[in-house]
Amino acid sequence: MDTVRFGRVLGSGARSAAKTLIQAIDAAKAENPSQTVPALVDSPLSNGVTPAPIPPPASTAVSVGSRTAAEVVHQGRGLRHGAARFRELALKPFIRLSGVVVLEVAGVFFGVFALYGLNTLWRVHAAWRPGAPNHRQFIGGMGMLLVFGYFCVTSFVRARRRERGR
Repeated sequence: MDTVRFGRVLGSGARSAAKTLIQAIDAAKAENPSQTVPALVDSPLSNGVTPAPIPPPASTAVSVGSRTAAEVVHQGRGLRHGAARFRELALKPFIRLSGVVVLEVAGVFFGVFALYGLNTLWRVHAAWRPGAPNHRQFIGGMGMLLVFGYFCVTSFVRARRRERGR
């Protein structure tokens, strides 16, 4: 694997996390489409009668500063709804994709240790036969390569599954 492709694989989680975070922020800034009232168009069901406009909710006489109590309650609900929407649209994808980045970084560290085992194998490759002086070192390098190589590969596989499991 060349260094450019390795950089692309390693950086895909970070790019995906940033992209999702930007999309979530844009979605949170957008107007809520369910709050807009569409204009009525002549249709067979309307019979040419336009409905009366919906009056705003009745406000109470109790005021807090320059706002009525109903406005204060409505604003509190909007804040809770906005916080829940932000959590769902921005934080959950960011947490999931940061987990992808953590798995990729762990895979790189496991890969470094696997390469160390491969280096050990290469240095003592003449000692593959039993009874040679460096036989224990060869077996240790083989074990290190197998264990950390397995961890490296499975870490990247888990990162891809988590990234695509949207």
